Amino acid sequence: MRNYDDIYFQSFCDGLKPDPNFTVSSWADNHRILSSISSAEPGPWRTDRTPYLKEIMDCLSPSNSCEKVVFMKGAQIGGTECGNNWMGFVIHHAPGPMLIVNPTVETAKRTSKMRIDPAIENCPALKEKVSDPRSRDSGNTILMKEFPGGVLVMTGANSAVGLRSMPIRYLFLDEVDGYPDDAAGEGDPVNLAIQRTATFSNRKIFMISTPTIKNFSRIETAFLEGDQRYYFVPCPDCGEFQTLKWAQIKWPKGNPEAAYYACEKCGSVWEDYQKAEILRKGKWIATSPNSNSKTISFHLSSLYSPHGWTSFGDIAQEFCEVHKDPPRLQVWTNTKLAETWEDMAGEVIDPTGLMKRRENFGTRLFKDIAIITAGVDVQDNRLEIEIVGWGKDEESWSLDYQVIYGDPSTPHLWSDLDKILETTFEHQRELPNFPITAVCIDSGGHYTDHVINYCDARKHKKVFAIKGSSSGAGVPIWPPRASQNKRLKKPVYVIGVNDAKETLMQRLRISEEGAGYWHFPIERDAEWFAQLTSEIVRTKYVKGRPIREWTPRREGAKTEALDCRVYAFAALRGLVRNWKFDLNKAVERIKEVHLRPENKQFQNIAPSASQKVRRVRSKGIY
Repeated sequence: MRNYDDIYFQSFCDGLKPDPNFTVSSWADNHRILSSISSAEPGPWRTDRTPYLKEIMDCLSPSNSCEKVVFMKGAQIGGTECGNNWMGFVIHHAPGPMLIVNPTVETAKRTSKMRIDPAIENCPALKEKVSDPRSRDSGNTILMKEFPGGVLVMTGANSAVGLRSMPIRYLFLDEVDGYPDDAAGEGDPVNLAIQRTATFSNRKIFMISTPTIKNFSRIETAFLEGDQRYYFVPCPDCGEFQTLKWAQIKWPKGNPEAAYYACEKCGSVWEDYQKAEILRKGKWIATSPNSNSKTISFHLSSLYSPHGWTSFGDIAQEFCEVHKDPPRLQVWTNTKLAETWEDMAGEVIDPTGLMKRRENFGTRLFKDIAIITAGVDVQDNRLEIEIVGWGKDEESWSLDYQVIYGDPSTPHLWSDLDKILETTFEHQRELPNFPITAVCIDSGGHYTDHVINYCDARKHKKVFAIKGSSSGAGVPIWPPRASQNKRLKKPVYVIGVNDAKETLMQRLRISEEGAGYWHFPIERDAEWFAQLTSEIVRTKYVKGRPIREWTPRREGAKTEALDCRVYAFAALRGLVRNWKFDLNKAVERIKEVHLRPENKQFQNIAPSASQKVRRVRSKGIY
């Protein structure tokens, strides 16, 4: 049995010790061992591998007087390991209560297993402080690690309980732009967490994230509040100090993998293998030194990623793959350049222009459609259904749209829906007829029980009851797992409708066939296009924080066509996330199959007269 009197006495004594006068980076170089589970380069930590992290880590040291350190970063530069090194330093030399906040509780659990536990297990200095989780009364669980003089707690930004449970001296806010706008109705999760530090005069707060949308990005706002440091590196030839900029990345025509950096002063070529020397000689320079003295902020793009991690060619190659698809280009801009995205979601989309793009699909599926999904919107007197075919990079074809009139509380309507969802489609290639693989049905209206029971009886067919999230941004389009309806005890998937609409609206603006492009059939009418473009994103302020909200352009406008597409899109993303469906690989597989004889390609035809959406009145109703 553990002697708790001795443990508490020792913890009390440890708490009286002054903070050590050395840095997080020196601790990491002496003690941190990277695990093969979480690192591509396992073994002893070397700050000289990522020299730009030294100053960031040292700002987290007790010897530095700042309260908040902000890191607005790109991917693959070692940013999160900064926080993990700080965590190790705290446990070993400056104990106190520490909170790590991830976007969700599920992410926190995964981070604990994949990063925190290996960091402790591989470091003797930490292993002797944190008990083996297998021992009785160890105080070591997935989301809590006790150590002499302190405790480490991990939680998700979606858990209000986890954010207000205890006072905190050290706060690590990881990927803050992935946090929901609201934590279970109790407000902004960042503010909730920071309030936990108010009682500590020697608090430290570390905020880190890739950015998202301009003026709505938490990390951008925090970065601008600080002194805005950028990493300047010298040209190997002329010695001119400069920040690495995307505009200076060049490559031979048609060969982005051979990309290089061109000095902005002398034009000399920098190759990837020169990065080690360039980074070693670099230095952080504050560009707004008169900002909040208690906040130090850093910006670093993936262009600084060390040789062997992410090359100039890797970044250029990815740009060439995504530059025509705005949602994927946004991700690239956020994660590679560490820049916010200025989108056009607030601009009205002209439905007339979309109508001019209608095509004559013919009787067969387009030759590169690899899967079909459907979205169903439930109204008080009808069901509306869109059936969508998907090709490479989520290029889409609206195959059918039907309206079934009737009472959703009666079985007749759902029987008619069964008939529609059992439809199969002949393919232009010599393949068996394609079924509808996955379906999402909205359960958020007046017929929740009927929808959930219908879907539960057909879950083996991947018919899912869904509900739009009320938490705003930061909610994934498809969740990692289903929630449980409290009354029926049956699964409901909470989807991120805001993020789905962001993606779909950006893609409606794509005018060239290919990644993300929408194809519309010749028979689709003007009312359907009006519904598709019926919403616009507006900004509202909740407790001083700007929130993006999708609302109808005019009061009473119908939005069913847009809602159906959101649900069909969510069904596709569900297959990708939870069932590991690879859309692009599926397209490549079907391309190996021969076309049927007398195959005709789709034709762009602007009909002189609009043909109507098929509307069906369910038998025996009304």
